Amino acid sequence: MSGRTVVLLVNLGTPDDPTAGAIRKYLKEFLSDRRVIGTNRFLWWFVLRLAILPRRPAQLVSAYQTIWREDSPIRTTASDLVNRLRERLVVMDKKDVPLVEFAMTYGMPSVSEALERLSHEAVERIVVIPLFPQYSKTTTEAVNDRVSPAINRHPNRPALLFSKDYHDHPLYIDAIADSVAKRWQRTGRPEKLLISFHGLPIAQSEGDPYAIQCKRSAELIARALDLPDDDWRMTFQSRRGNQPWLQPYTDETLVQLAKSGTGSVSVVCPGFAADCLETLYEIDVEARKIFLEAGGRDFQYIPALNAEDGQVELMLGILRSLTAN
Repeated sequence: MSGRTVVLLVNLGTPDDPTAGAIRKYLKEFLSDRRVIGTNRFLWWFVLRLAILPRRPAQLVSAYQTIWREDSPIRTTASDLVNRLRERLVVMDKKDVPLVEFAMTYGMPSVSEALERLSHEAVERIVVIPLFPQYSKTTTEAVNDRVSPAINRHPNRPALLFSKDYHDHPLYIDAIADSVAKRWQRTGRPEKLLISFHGLPIAQSEGDPYAIQCKRSAELIARALDLPDDDWRMTFQSRRGNQPWLQPYTDETLVQLAKSGTGSVSVVCPGFAADCLETLYEIDVEARKIFLEAGGRDFQYIPALNAEDGQVELMLGILRSLTAN
C-alpha cells in the first residue's frame, strides 16, 4: 500500500447507555433516516414522535440491560476488532501501516467524528468497510450518505474506496462455516440449522439485491458445511408492524419446527458482523424461549464473528481487494 491510508469500519449503531433517554435519542436518529423508513415523511413524523418515541424506548430498557456489560456489545466488539486489525497490519508491514478507526451510522462515535479526528493527518485515501455483508439501501447506502459529506469537508479530500458488500466473499463464507463447525464439534450437530438474517418490509426491499444476496450467502454457508437441503432453513427476523416482511419468519419457523417434532436447532445470524440486541436478546433470549415453549428441547445460538480470527482475516482480505490497484 502506498501513501497514508485510513481504514474505517462502520456498523449500524447503539445507544450510549441502556436507559430510556439514551435509547430514545438513538431511535430518533435511526428512525428519522429516510433510508430506514421510506414511507410518507410527513405522516411518519407524527407516528415517530407521537406513537413510537414516547413508548418504545421504555420497552427496550430491559432488553438492553440484559445484554449490556461495561459498554454496548457492538461498540466493545468494534474496538476489539480495530485493535486486532491494527496488530495484524503492523505485523504485515511495519513501515506503511494504515490508520484504523471505527464509527457508527447512528450514535457514537459518528462517521463525521471519526473522520474529523483525521482531518489533520496527511491522508491520501480512505477505505470504508460497512460491516453489512449483504448490500441494502437501508444500511450500506446510509453509511455512504454520511461518509461522502465528511470526506468533502476534509482539507485535502482523500480518495474514497468503498466496500459495497461481501456476501459471497470466500473468507466470509469460510469464517461463518468454521464458527458453526467448531461449535458443533463441542456440542454435537443439531437436527436443523437456521440461518437467520435481518428482515426488511417487502415494499422497501423491492429493487434491492438484499434478499438475493442473503439467499446466496445461506446457500454457500450450507454448502461449506456439507448440509443436505432438509437440514437447514433460511429465515428473516426482527419484523415490526403489520406490513409483510421478507419471509419465512424466524420466530414462526421455530414454532413450526418444534411442533413438527424437531428437538434441536442451531441459529446463526451471518448478516450481523457483531453481536448486538438483535442477536443476543432477540435470538438468544426471545427466540430460544419461543422454540422451547413450542416443544423444542435444545436451542443453540452461534455467536457472530465479532473480533475473532476469521473476522480479522476477512477484513484484511477486503482491504487487500480494494487497495490492490
